[in-house]
Formats: sequence, structure tokens, C-alpha cells
Amino acid sequence: MSLKDDIRSRHRERRSALTQADLDAAGAALAGHGAAWASAAAGGGPGTFAAYLGVGVEPPTLPLLVALHHAGHRVLLPVCEPGLTLSWVYWTPASGFVRSRYAPIQEPEGERLDSSVMLGAAGVFLPATALDRSGNRIGQGGGYYDKFLAALAGLPWVRAVEEAGPLPTAAIVYDTEILPAGSIPAESFDRKVAAALTPGGLVPLP
Repeated sequence: MSLKDDIRSRHRERRSALTQADLDAAGAALAGHGAAWASAAAGGGPGTFAAYLGVGVEPPTLPLLVALHHAGHRVLLPVCEPGLTLSWVYWTPASGFVRSRYAPIQEPEGERLDSSVMLGAAGVFLPATALDRSGNRIGQGGGYYDKFLAALAGLPWVRAVEEAGPLPTAAIVYDTEILPAGSIPAESFDRKVAAALTPGGLVPLP
């Protein structure tokens, strides 16, 4: 078992002990902190944000999605495609969900768009099972977001604004899942995350 797999396994085990009350409290807190981050990332106006629907004992994101919508933002949710590729669907509280064919998640129904839709985005909320203070991320192990982040870094719009900073990213984890700098090994395909969004607040990462 690799170090990443070991960390992922231990954190999933801790998550499995969370109660529904824990999840409800985490979801409400994430919604408040996440909406504030989104407002800042969008310059105080409406913006477009990529996010995801947390399932099971993952940090609950549905309250965040609703808060973003009510604040006037547009919300994109992922759909898993063959070849570890993500497409994106605009979501509203009226959207329906179906079980993914390729991953253990619920996916929104609607028109699927490729990653070029991110050219107009103000920020991205990412799933994770752990982060370290160097900005390294451990995902769910499927590889979809590794490929997506690599594609995101290569978009012409991102390169064009590189001097002003890349598209803001915040990975959503529980407070205990932020590890000391250097705890997570970085591989050639990894992309650093700019911030951690936790129930306790937003934590900027180098």
C-alpha cells in the first residue's frame, strides 16, 4: 500500500464514525464559509463555480450548492466519462440526479459540457480525502480530478492570466484532514490546491 493509499484509508475510516448530526453541522458550516470564498473569488458579484455533490460521509456539499445558487452564482457539477474524463452540467435545486455509470457518485442530468466551460469560471471546489499545508491533495483514488486539473492548467484562458494567478481552487475536507507541509508525496501529474475549505473555515495553502 502506498503512503497516499494509507492516508486515504485512515481518513475514510475516521469519516465512517461521523454521525448524522456531525454531517449536518459540517454541511451548514461549509455552506457559510464556501459562499464567502465564492463571493470573494467572484469579486462580490455573480460567478460560475465548479463543485460536486458529496455523498455518504464525505463533507456534505449540498447546502453549499444551494447557498451558491441563492447567491446568484451558476454551479457546474461533474459527470464521469470514459478515459477518466469529466464533463460538466449546470445545476440548480430543480435538477435531477442519476447514478454514475463509472464512479460511486450521483451525477446531474442535463447538457454535458467539456472542460473549456471553465474559461468563464471564477473558482473550483474540489473533493479530497486529505491535504497538506504545501497544497498537495489526496483525492478519492479514481484519477478523474488529476486529469481535470492538468487540463485546467493547460487552458488558454488560464495561461493568459497566469501573471494574475491561476483559477482559484479550494478542496473540501474536514478540519482534521489538513496535514503538515510535506506529508503528502507530490507526483509529476499532481497539481497544488490553493486553499482548504473545512467546517472550521478557509485555510489558504502555499
